[in-house]
Amino acid sequence: MFPNCHGPIWSIDDFSECFHRDFLQILFPLAATGVSLLYILVRWLSPNISGGQNQINGVGPITSIQDGKKQPYLRLAVPQVPLNTAHHGRGEVESLPHTNGVTIEVNHPRGEKALIVLESLAVIGELCLHSIAWSTHTWGSRYDLVPIAAIVFWGYILVLLALRAYISRSSTVKTPNLWNQTTVLYSVQWVLAVLIFRSALVHPRHSKAQQHAIANFTFTTFLLLIALTSRKGNKPVVVEYEGNLEPSREPMASLFSLATFSWVDPIVWRGYKKTFEMEDLWSLAPKDKAAAVLADYRQFMKTTKLAWHLLSYFKYSLLIQGAWAVCNGLLTFVPTLLLKAIVEYVETPEVIPANAAYFYVILLACSSIAEGITNGQGLWVGRKICIRLRAVVVGEIYAKALRRKAASATDKILGAEQKKNDESKAEKRKKNSFPSFRRKKKVTPSPQDASPAAENSDSQVNSGTIINLMAVDSFKMADICSYLHFLWGSSPVQLVVCIVLLYRVLGYTSFVSIAIVILAMPLNYYIAQQFAKIQKVVMSATDTRIHTTNEVLQNIRIIKYFAWEQRFSAMVDEKRRVELQALRNKYILWTFAAAVWSGVPLVIAFFSFMLYTAVEKKPLIPSVAFTALSLFAILRIPLDQLADMIAHVQESKVSVDRIEEFLNEDETEKYDQLLQYKQDERGDPIIGFDRATLSWGGKESSRKDGSTAFRMIGMDIKFRVGALNIVAGPTGSGKTSLLMALLGEMTLLEGSVSIPGGHSREELTINPESGFTESVAYCAQQAWLVNDTIKENIIFASPYDKERYRNVISACALERDLEILDAGDATLVGEKGITLSGGQKQRVSLARALYCNSRHVLLDDCLSAVDSQTAKHIFEQCIMGPLMLGRTCILVTHNVALCVPFSQHVVVLANGKVALQGPPDDVISSGLLGDELNRSKVTSRNGTRNHSRTPSNDKTVEEVVKGMNGLAQTPNGHATEPEDGAVIKTGYKDTNANARTEGKTTGRVKLSVVKLYLAAMGPWYFWILAFALFAGEQIASVTINLWIRQWSNSYTIHDDSYRESKQTPAVSNQANGPSQYIPTACLNSGTCAWRAAPISKAPIGFSADTTILSPAEVNVSYYLGVYALLGLIFIAVTMGREGLMFFGSLNASRQIHSRLLVSVTRAKFRFFDSTPLGQLMNRFSKDLEAIDQEVAPIALGLLGCVSTVFCIVILISIITPRFLIAAVFISVIYFAIGKFYLSSSTDLKRLESVQRSPLYQQFGETLSGVTTIRAYGDERRFIRDNLLRIDTQTRPFLYLWAANRWLALRIDVTGAFVSFFAGVFIILSVGKIDAGAAGLSLTYAVTFTEYVLWLVRLYSNNEQNMNSVERAKEYLDVEQEAKAIIPECRPDGNWPSQGNVDFIDYSTRYRADLKPVLSNVTFRIRAGERVGIVGRTGAGKSSLALALFRGLEADSGKIIIDGVDISLIGLQDLREAITIVPQDPTLFTGTLRSNLDPFGLFTDEEVFTILRQVQLIDAPSPSTSSGHHTPETHGAPHIVHYSDSSDEGDGHALTKKMTNSHENANIFTDLSSPIAESGSNLSQGQRQLLCLARALLKSPRVLMMDEATASIDYATDAKIQETLRAVKGSTIITIAHRLQTIVDYDKVLVLDKGEVVEYDAPWELLSKENSTFRGMCEMSGDLDILVDAAKQAERKSKLIDV
Repeated sequence: MFPNCHGPIWSIDDFSECFHRDFLQILFPLAATGVSLLYILVRWLSPNISGGQNQINGVGPITSIQDGKKQPYLRLAVPQVPLNTAHHGRGEVESLPHTNGVTIEVNHPRGEKALIVLESLAVIGELCLHSIAWSTHTWGSRYDLVPIAAIVFWGYILVLLALRAYISRSSTVKTPNLWNQTTVLYSVQWVLAVLIFRSALVHPRHSKAQQHAIANFTFTTFLLLIALTSRKGNKPVVVEYEGNLEPSREPMASLFSLATFSWVDPIVWRGYKKTFEMEDLWSLAPKDKAAAVLADYRQFMKTTKLAWHLLSYFKYSLLIQGAWAVCNGLLTFVPTLLLKAIVEYVETPEVIPANAAYFYVILLACSSIAEGITNGQGLWVGRKICIRLRAVVVGEIYAKALRRKAASATDKILGAEQKKNDESKAEKRKKNSFPSFRRKKKVTPSPQDASPAAENSDSQVNSGTIINLMAVDSFKMADICSYLHFLWGSSPVQLVVCIVLLYRVLGYTSFVSIAIVILAMPLNYYIAQQFAKIQKVVMSATDTRIHTTNEVLQNIRIIKYFAWEQRFSAMVDEKRRVELQALRNKYILWTFAAAVWSGVPLVIAFFSFMLYTAVEKKPLIPSVAFTALSLFAILRIPLDQLADMIAHVQESKVSVDRIEEFLNEDETEKYDQLLQYKQDERGDPIIGFDRATLSWGGKESSRKDGSTAFRMIGMDIKFRVGALNIVAGPTGSGKTSLLMALLGEMTLLEGSVSIPGGHSREELTINPESGFTESVAYCAQQAWLVNDTIKENIIFASPYDKERYRNVISACALERDLEILDAGDATLVGEKGITLSGGQKQRVSLARALYCNSRHVLLDDCLSAVDSQTAKHIFEQCIMGPLMLGRTCILVTHNVALCVPFSQHVVVLANGKVALQGPPDDVISSGLLGDELNRSKVTSRNGTRNHSRTPSNDKTVEEVVKGMNGLAQTPNGHATEPEDGAVIKTGYKDTNANARTEGKTTGRVKLSVVKLYLAAMGPWYFWILAFALFAGEQIASVTINLWIRQWSNSYTIHDDSYRESKQTPAVSNQANGPSQYIPTACLNSGTCAWRAAPISKAPIGFSADTTILSPAEVNVSYYLGVYALLGLIFIAVTMGREGLMFFGSLNASRQIHSRLLVSVTRAKFRFFDSTPLGQLMNRFSKDLEAIDQEVAPIALGLLGCVSTVFCIVILISIITPRFLIAAVFISVIYFAIGKFYLSSSTDLKRLESVQRSPLYQQFGETLSGVTTIRAYGDERRFIRDNLLRIDTQTRPFLYLWAANRWLALRIDVTGAFVSFFAGVFIILSVGKIDAGAAGLSLTYAVTFTEYVLWLVRLYSNNEQNMNSVERAKEYLDVEQEAKAIIPECRPDGNWPSQGNVDFIDYSTRYRADLKPVLSNVTFRIRAGERVGIVGRTGAGKSSLALALFRGLEADSGKIIIDGVDISLIGLQDLREAITIVPQDPTLFTGTLRSNLDPFGLFTDEEVFTILRQVQLIDAPSPSTSSGHHTPETHGAPHIVHYSDSSDEGDGHALTKKMTNSHENANIFTDLSSPIAESGSNLSQGQRQLLCLARALLKSPRVLMMDEATASIDYATDAKIQETLRAVKGSTIITIAHRLQTIVDYDKVLVLDKGEVVEYDAPWELLSKENSTFRGMCEMSGDLDILVDAAKQAERKSKLIDV
């Protein structure tokens, strides 16, 4: 039967003849041919067998298929992701899509056809060679099958080549990759040819056979070289050129380049020559880009939980990774076996020929290189999975964020519901003794868990948690895939092989080690479970801390104004304390785990040796002892990897569950409500509500607890299309909610909503007649801007029309503002428009709505943030101007006197209901809008509505339509084009751009950064103890191995008369040194340092005069006892070292966070003006997470490697001093490789850190502006931008790891040469060196090279992680404000006692290089006066407020309050003494009480009193409620007046129908009412009133109000002003655009261009015909009303004076 071989395969120095013939020359080639043919047939007959995943080495069809029912957690709204990639096949190149800035072309390999010809010729040569051998019987009669098998093999390859040539010219034939088949066959044949070639040289049968073997080897080598050095696949690839970026070299690399990472050479070289910038990095390969990955992923239907779904999607890539891991695991033991063979040769050189020894040495080097290649490829495939998985996860999180509900009353804690379920399951399984996988430890429910809100389906996670999911959880989840093959690939293989080899060495005693391994598994599992539990606590604590930090930084201005820095910092510190406590528990567990992982191998060795010597009575000779110890050490590798990876998998599972819980949250109903809108008989869309009731809560939660969810009740409204519609009503009546309901943002309980707003803007077509699309433009009450230029915010990705753009600027009164700004419309607005004033932000937002081509425009109180003159201009030129011709405008406003007379439909709201609607005349006549409007309606309406909506500048309607059509025809011009005579200041670079773009340091991490961290870990004695423990661990490890050597040597004596010729030493080696003891996964876990290779594990060879003693002659108990004692000492020292370093790590984390928080909160105002929140949160999230969990473990591993290398060098010097010469040269090579790598890797890590910030920033912007984005239907564009930012951040990350693999392989290859030369040196020294010394020398040499590798790797990782400390240090050094308290200059405790304020020749500026914003300002405010400050936008009003609080320091002059120069006292003393109500209302997540009185300083009654004063709740008297007459006023006393009138004026049936409907309760009557993040569950006006109430609670002597009532209705504003008049003893300074607000004040200060223009009583200024203030009153259109109010105020003041 074939094959028929008897006897051993290997005979002395070569394979047996039978094995040569039957296996190497017949069976193996034919088997390879059969497997290849079978694979091709299976793939050909089953083209869909590969599934849907976009694989690592190819890209499948990319389309986007959504099934909301089957994929509820990853629905991406109605619009899908447009893709910029396509097949890599031929024939599709011309149809590939082109996008902005991306050029797609086909790159053909050099010599594409010539290579096929050369291959074919070489294969034909092989066929001829073997045909000749067959015909001439070259191998002899017994070898007749050999040439036949070769002919079959090469004939098959020739057929494959012919198919390759045919398929390369056809785009219709789809086959498996035949190039891969031929390359694998070449490789298999080359390995066989090498073995045959060697045999032919060593033992030639005859000259013809030898010549045939040489010719065969030559042809095969030539073919393999062609395959290795030509492009992989030898086919054209599609490459993308993005702007100036070069495409990735990886798709165009050869197989050799891919295997050795030589394609990374240009990156490493460029990084060495210069500092890396993003422009220097290649773009990603098309198949690695987020859009391609995400689209391919969405074709893969979700049927299971997220974790299993992702594993299923990536299964083929994971299988490839696992295959590399299995190969690597098998190669781990090859050096061990080869070392044994080499030492056997040293012992008996007369038995084994020298050529065999040299063969072993060559194999030793080759196996090390092969091991490095397999390890590198497995890790690289893992990194590819990592970036793709992260793209999927971040993309899905972002898509979900775009679909989340607009508001939520309560914050959701991720994992809370799962914890309850797990606790319930655990109670049911109490009797089960074996812990279940899902079982969780019982935790006492927290108050949040017990509250109904925790179970409320309406709750959502907050923004901080979402950012944490994107920044931390997605990374943890993706990063585990890079090392997952250790868990199920290499570790099981190593475990099985190691046990088999142990059995061969120790016999039945080896089963003890197996038993201990099995017994240790539950312990490892328990540790992993505890890790998972603690990690959940850590992540939850981190979420809370990040959310609190995010809220503090978002609201930092109000915190600084109120001098709350210390108090809010204490709140963050408390959250940080909880987080560090969880981290401390994690590190305690890790220290315990480290002791277990270090102790298990010692326990295995102890019991194995005890049974071997004490029970079986066998001698523990060196060959057995050190071989067993080496195998025990290798056995420790899979144990450590399993424990390490299980812990990391559990951590990742926590992140997966958190992400899945977020993805499963309820989504907006917008697309369901608005997908189909109604049309009237003329084909125009119907905009309005049909008997609709809507709620801000969910459907279930609102029914269960309707009092907490505001409702719009019984809405039956039909707005006039193509006309101006007004929505009016008092503060809190539901005006903004009505717009939100129209946009589909509220929960529809009954009825229907209709508006054309449910489709993507990119799907809409422009009406050629009107130039508009049936879509919505929206201007929010609180302006939302992206961090871009003013121009880009206005254009908002619409096509650029120069003339239309100029008209929009003019209509929105932005011309003067652009003149003031240095960069004109190229000014960066900053995060949340921070560089613009409130009025400027509002007008830019309005300009965006006006510029776009949407037919329907929704404007939410856009006139409140501007002065009356500008408001009138905007209304006349914008809202009623030519650009709004033919457009529907629904305007929410309090300025009814200006707007209502020119409207065609008016809706008046009261407490969520329609109080009245109809034509403006009817509504005005009803009196609901106020008597003044009714009296002035005749004089106010000067001209017709049609006239005010006709085009200006004599432009015809046709020209206007043409201009709109031009939007679709003109390409978008992102760069401003210069135009002769242009009015708009444009085209200049913003000088502040660099301040808002995150920078990075260059070069190596500075020593000051390292000192900062080391000093934060502990003082000098801490480091003395640490180094002592490091040294102690190394000494203990070496002592254990020396003791085993002493023990094993005690069995031998030297006797010249005795020769133990039969004893053969069994030499073993730790195959890949520390790369096994320090798996790559441990870099994130801190387990690297204690996994030092047992450096004395090489066997001791026997000389000719060695005699073995019997076990009875050796005191086994003595040696076992000392060994156990040394093992306990080693474990104790290891635990002590781990505990000490982790203690230092926690100490450093605490100190750095505390200092960073203080530094940032104490920074100057301008720091926050120029620093986006995303950059700050990057430091407080990912960078701080690295400082907490990565810096110390990596530094720990680095110090461990340094100490181990030092120890190894000493031992090698003692045993083989001459090796130091080789070590010097090898060190030089390592130094050169490391220098190249470190220069590149440090820069790449910095770039990766910097590129995280734009991603964070976009997430933050999207979360705050999701309503606006959805209103414009612009989700697709923002998704594309998100995917682009993911790619931008991925580029440095991926190429950083490519450089890491480049380093690893080169050091592995260098180490292989070390092993090779060390082996050659030993062979040449035979007779001069004994076997034991030879084994030790070679083992130490290999170990030394591996530790140098890890030294470089860990040093690089330490540099990269110290980059996080470096980035934190950057913000530790920001410019600080003046001292909070100056002890020697503290004012009196009752200061200011009166409230006098004096500005004396005061000047200030924002920066030294800018013009003054206030110039020589001088005025005096007497105690108790009320002073109004007015002026155009940019006049310096807000700057004056900032100066009063020393947000700006004086250039000259001073400010004196009650005789105290405020520049001389501490900021805390100043800001606690005076109070401001800022322009942007600032609220915190929490309750009503926590916002009004964050630190519990006031009673409930005091709080309620203030709420009554600001008109948020009713007076306590029951007679004032009048709820029995008007349901609309229940709980809302500030609209009583309107409701009383509405009963008389509204005769509609709708109002009567609503009388018995649900009422909206007043949430302000309950101080525990929840306030959502940023107060999003309140209207803008309500937020302003709460901020005013918070300020009045302090009973300030000096109160600054900066547009504090801009978003409040006029009636409520009037009542508040009455309240303020009643406040005695307070000086009130009010910045106002509403002249009615301040016309009855004591004084009015008029500013212009930072200078005082006028300062006098209002009546006095109005009496002057040419006064600026009178001109402003005239422009407002309310001159008569203002004059009457000023006159009455003047009379009252005189009466008081009398």
